[in-house]
Amino acid sequence: MARFLWRAALSAVLALMVWMPVQAAEAPLMTVWKSPWCGCCMHWVKHMEAHGFRVDVKDVEDLDPVKKLAGIPDNLQSCHTAHVDGYVIEGHVPAADVKRLLNERPAARGLAVPGMPSGSPGMENGEHDPYDVLLIGKDRTTTVYGSYNR
Repeated sequence: MARFLWRAALSAVLALMVWMPVQAAEAPLMTVWKSPWCGCCMHWVKHMEAHGFRVDVKDVEDLDPVKKLAGIPDNLQSCHTAHVDGYVIEGHVPAADVKRLLNERPAARGLAVPGMPSGSPGMENGEHDPYDVLLIGKDRTTTVYGSYNR
């Protein structure tokens, strides 16, 4: 009986060793820079965590240097900026689009949802404004990556 329990325990440990790296690969670390006073940013962070992302939040009073360093043009800016696995994520981008970006790995700077559209993740208020998720090219040109509430 002891030998059976030992083998069962060993099998469980080996299964966890195989499973844990897979889970870690599915939970990339995202760093989010946001204003300490912005509630919708924290709602977006919770949305990302609920979809499997690990999130490190950096509260900063002036986001302009972060956005400038990330190469986010003024017309694409929103209330928070994130970095994940070599990409920049600007604004209320749905987790599904971030996961798609990380899976497809296009040659791009990242994704943006300009402004703060109602109904986007973190901006749930009962209204559903139409909005686009934009892919930001290395040259800062944009193409529509996803559309919502249309």
